[in-house]
Amino acid sequence: MQTIFGLFLYACVINRINRKMKLNETIEFYIRTTSLALSRMYNTIAAKYGITQTVGYLLTYVEREGTPPTRLAQQLGMKNSSLTRLLKKMEKDGCIYRKVSPEDKRVVKIFLTEKGVQRRKVAKKSVLDFNQKLLNKVDEKEMATFLKVFDIIKEQVNIELGEMPLPKQKKENQINIEQVVH
Repeated sequence: MQTIFGLFLYACVINRINRKMKLNETIEFYIRTTSLALSRMYNTIAAKYGITQTVGYLLTYVEREGTPPTRLAQQLGMKNSSLTRLLKKMEKDGCIYRKVSPEDKRVVKIFLTEKGVQRRKVAKKSVLDFNQKLLNKVDEKEMATFLKVFDIIKEQVNIELGEMPLPKQKKENQINIEQVVH
């Protein structure tokens, strides 16, 4: 895979120099089409449980001790207005509830109901099972290269947007490649 990826990047550079690169040969094309394929797959699984991929994703980020909606918006890269609509729908569906902090009445946290916990288990299992299938096909070196390239892409996006580069994650938050592959 690393050799193939290296050849792909080399071809991208050569095509860019020669101005022959086609849109379906860009890194963005591969990321977008892969993302859409993943969304289709996860939405098909989620529909069996009456949710969407986005709802399943959100359920996995709600912590046992509750999570403020602002943190969920940051983690999911969603606008507050979109998240608010989604949370209202999830609350109406009985997956979550909101609770005002007894220490600070301005702070509201989101908690999972039993129904939300059950749906989170399904979402988490689906993601972990699929990832394991992929990791069975990728070795440690290939995975390290894959993650490095995605970090470079995120960094370049931040540069293009004129934003500060994301700080390097703390050691405990980084993916341990040996744990991922084995």
